[in-house]
Amino acid sequence: MKAFAVFPAKHQARLIDHPEPKLTSPTEAKMRVLEVGVCGTDREIVSFQYGDPPEGFDYLVIGHESLSEVIEVGHQVSRVQTGDLVVITVRRPCAHPECIACREGRQDFCYTGDYTERGIKSRHGFMTELVVEEERYLNVVPRALRDIAVLVEPLTIAEKSLEQLAQIQQRLPWATPVEPGQFSTAGRRAVVLGAGPVGLLGAMALRVSGYDVAVYSRSPGGAENNDIVAAIGAKYIAAETHSIEQLASIAGPIDVVYEATGASGFAFEVVQHLGPNAVFIFTGVPGHKAPISVDTDRIMRDMVLNNQAIVGSVNAPPHCFQAAINHLGVFLSRWPTAVRSLITKRFPIEQAMEPLSSGAGGVKNVIAIAS
Repeated sequence: MKAFAVFPAKHQARLIDHPEPKLTSPTEAKMRVLEVGVCGTDREIVSFQYGDPPEGFDYLVIGHESLSEVIEVGHQVSRVQTGDLVVITVRRPCAHPECIACREGRQDFCYTGDYTERGIKSRHGFMTELVVEEERYLNVVPRALRDIAVLVEPLTIAEKSLEQLAQIQQRLPWATPVEPGQFSTAGRRAVVLGAGPVGLLGAMALRVSGYDVAVYSRSPGGAENNDIVAAIGAKYIAAETHSIEQLASIAGPIDVVYEATGASGFAFEVVQHLGPNAVFIFTGVPGHKAPISVDTDRIMRDMVLNNQAIVGSVNAPPHCFQAAINHLGVFLSRWPTAVRSLITKRFPIEQAMEPLSSGAGGVKNVIAIAS
């Protein structure tokens, strides 16, 4: 069957003929892959910055943002059935008995770093025609979300981040919990750094959660993104015409920053403009670049005197996938045109290198594998 893979040792990325998977366990299901989203991680893998093939292979099938349809199930599968649309989680637990997180099914908090990830680290991904997976890693998606469900995985980044934000801000005694794990967001201000898909989905999740949101982006030609931001009732602040000091003035006292750029220098400049009791959430992973100059004294002083917190968040557990599915339904109800416009273009797998190139434009490009 067709698959798009990277050969790290050869510095090659191309369409290949990959063996068709078969059910080997009664708790597995086979899926026909419908769509795979392309993100910065995929572009970094095809530029050979990282990406590890599974044992016994000299190539890695890429792709971790997936939407698939179940076509076959093992006899012990009970949560999904043929015909279901599913999104598959990405990370798999390490094998170390002492890793409590992985033993509890929270491999997103793995202590050893020996987890594996579909399409990224030591497990083939989803940019192929068929995949087989254990049912515990499958998340059923309503048919009504078919045309946007490939956005579930990138939205889980925001879901996990907002969950941790709520847990941290339970420290504020006047933030009366609305329900367990929640706190009052009335009048609170959030700044999203970056107007890519992770940033825009994060902005939508923050808006649904009740925040006043400003999106600050250095993206050139951001008119399309600006339209999406306006449609969800947020402010778009262009970094080309507004300094970070002006951002802070326009946004007002910043209660939370959701970073979605991977630009460390840019991010640490914004850290210096957090409001009292604020939380800064890092989700981007910067590449290896030259050292940057950071005013560490100011950052440390402000964090201590203003009770600020910085948290990093990556990957997500299954319950965040379900939260993302639920939120996508809310987005579609509130902003149908805006959420659909996040997907810029769909490409056949034979043209995968086009959206995987560093110059690919748009917000979210998708590989359409089956109809």
